[in-house]
Amino acid sequence: MSPGTLLGVALAFAFAMPKAFALPTFGAVRDAWRSADVVVVDRHGEPVARIRDDFRARRGDWIRLTDTSPALRTAIVLSEDRRFYAHSGVDWQGVAAAAWANLWNTRTRGASTLTMQLAGLLDEDLRAAGAGGARAPGRTMTQKVGQAVSAASLERRWSKDQILEAYLNLVPFRGELVGLSAMSQTLFGKVPSGLDARESAVAVALVRAPNASPAQVSRRACGILRDMQLPRECDGLDGFTQLALLRAGGAGTMKPPGATLAPHLGRLLVMRAAARQGAGQGAGQGAGRGEGRGEGRGAVEGAVPSRIVSTLDARVQRVAVTSLDRHLRELAGRNVEDGAVIVIDNASGDVLAYVGSSGVLSAAAQVDHAAALRQAGSTLKPFLYAQALEERRVTAASLLDDRPVNLPTGGGLYIPQNYDHQYAGWVSLRAALGASLNVPAVRTLVMVTPHRFHRRLVALGLPLTQSGDYYGYSLALGSADVSLLSLTNAYRAFANGGAYSKPRLREGDPIAAPRAVMLPAAAYVIGDVLSDRHARARTFGLDSPLTTRFWTAVKTGTSKDMRDNWCIGWSQRYTVGVWVGNASGASMHDVSGVTGAAPVWHDVMEALHGATPSRAPAMPSGVRRIGLTFDRNLEPAREEVFLDGTEVARVSVAAGNAGARDADGRPAIASPADGTVFALDPDIPPRAQRVWFHASASTGEVANGVSWRLDGKPLGRGGELAWLPWPGRHQVELVDRGGNVVDRIGIEVRGASVRQASTTGNPPGARR
Repeated sequence: MSPGTLLGVALAFAFAMPKAFALPTFGAVRDAWRSADVVVVDRHGEPVARIRDDFRARRGDWIRLTDTSPALRTAIVLSEDRRFYAHSGVDWQGVAAAAWANLWNTRTRGASTLTMQLAGLLDEDLRAAGAGGARAPGRTMTQKVGQAVSAASLERRWSKDQILEAYLNLVPFRGELVGLSAMSQTLFGKVPSGLDARESAVAVALVRAPNASPAQVSRRACGILRDMQLPRECDGLDGFTQLALLRAGGAGTMKPPGATLAPHLGRLLVMRAAARQGAGQGAGQGAGRGEGRGEGRGAVEGAVPSRIVSTLDARVQRVAVTSLDRHLRELAGRNVEDGAVIVIDNASGDVLAYVGSSGVLSAAAQVDHAAALRQAGSTLKPFLYAQALEERRVTAASLLDDRPVNLPTGGGLYIPQNYDHQYAGWVSLRAALGASLNVPAVRTLVMVTPHRFHRRLVALGLPLTQSGDYYGYSLALGSADVSLLSLTNAYRAFANGGAYSKPRLREGDPIAAPRAVMLPAAAYVIGDVLSDRHARARTFGLDSPLTTRFWTAVKTGTSKDMRDNWCIGWSQRYTVGVWVGNASGASMHDVSGVTGAAPVWHDVMEALHGATPSRAPAMPSGVRRIGLTFDRNLEPAREEVFLDGTEVARVSVAAGNAGARDADGRPAIASPADGTVFALDPDIPPRAQRVWFHASASTGEVANGVSWRLDGKPLGRGGELAWLPWPGRHQVELVDRGGNVVDRIGIEVRGASVRQASTTGNPPGARR
């Protein structure tokens, strides 16, 4: 060796020694490892989601050597460092063989040991010397000597198993795949402990040539298999290798079991954590450099923590996912492919299940339907009736008029209709809410007013973006858009005696203080009604998925054109909400609340209370339960609950109400309603426009043998009559067989240009 060469080697040793002493411990390397994913776990520590937030490289979890396939450990040693367990960091036999080969210009195995490669992976200045297979040309003497010195230092401070474990976790394999975990799950769809000999050989072949062609990788893998005394495994290896390497260019690592259980909640929590981290960094920059940084991965990389503990319960989440999948498959052929489920603990507000999509059944599986805004349908009615109860406008026994009604609005006429296009006549609030009748709800909103009802819904956390006047009377039937999470949590207020608090998604976040929104007495009465299967029998029957073997209160809802289907209800301990529909917003085919969302709600509730009882809430102060009867047996006698000061023992239909049927069975004007304003459309020929008058008897059927008068002049006979309108104010009278006026209303026809009448679920002017 020349004097110049000796001087170079001496200088290289001088530069390398400080780096060798600065090498980290094995524990420090392992603890500093960060997956490219944020792992979201449930309240018991079980992973429920993995959300990638670092796109510099694909890294999985740190894998212990004991969790690595024996075949892989054998393959890596045979391929990269046969004397790994014999040398002390530098394989001097290998160095001599390499020098002899270089002298005669022949090819041989490189002299870089696994320990030397690990040194390159731990020190960027040494990485160009060939760490992890990146055998760059032009390596300097300093780099060569530095690797050798660092390897010797590692061998003195680390065990062989620690060296091999760290190497397998740090080495790049192909493309963005770094480490054994990411490689194994991406290329072979399994954890590293399950790799067989063929898979191990392909993986190890990538270490020396990460970007080689499939054919080159296959040839090298076959050589490794022969070294392992398994030549038969080379059969069909070309195709196997090509298929595995195709997966390397896919969307990302295949998730470990359970890691895709709650992907939508995972993304939501990561986004919130990132927002908090950004706010913290901003505050830190304002206060001083280096302050305001987050925990875990955030403290190192300025990103979110590497592990987030959610409030989910993985067991409950699995029940919800399984039930939603099963029932949506049963609905195949009815144009419904998506759904969402929320389960909330009543006391704490902890979200125990958050299913944002039906997954593989969905055409847009990434859309979070638990957070998406959808039309609420009839699910808002309980809040409306609770407010009317508080304002002492109605009681649970009050009779509401379920007949057609035309309500004048700024845009024309609002004409609500019931789901089945039938009408029940006089019904109690209990029957109207239980059977989800639309017309009584609209009549109740007329008393409460859309403005005040809108204020109540906002106080319950529903994200209504417009004013009450914008929604108008249709707000009673759920024309506003809400999310499943916000709606389910609003129902939770019923379970908590009218107190509202925000839901909680992440452990460690403070439990929100409850705020009184509804009177406990009103919340109790609504729960009593919604738990009464007899009250909903008219629409749903006595035996339906809404009936449970323990105490629950539940309400369904269906939006316009069957685009959204809801079922929300609560037990003593939990509130469960279910939505089904389509990500595209397309209408479902013959799917109602009792056939769409309700079966999933029933399944989840049954699972939650498999061993946990649910009892009816105790009656709060301010409520009385007394015996009740109805005149003419309009409804069966029963015990009813009343707010103090509103109780009655007998209910009768008061005579003489404008536009109402009399209790003695006389016919009355069913429609239009008193005070209705009609606007003539200038775009339609006048002779093609008609106003229809309808008369009905106390049974709700069309009355016969009656006649009509308009402004004191005969107009025609029959229970239904069409009239050619003309502008002005008019008085309409209904005359019975004996010539007696039994009902009268006032209407107005305007000739100005006004938009056409709007309806809910029906064309303008439509009837039952």
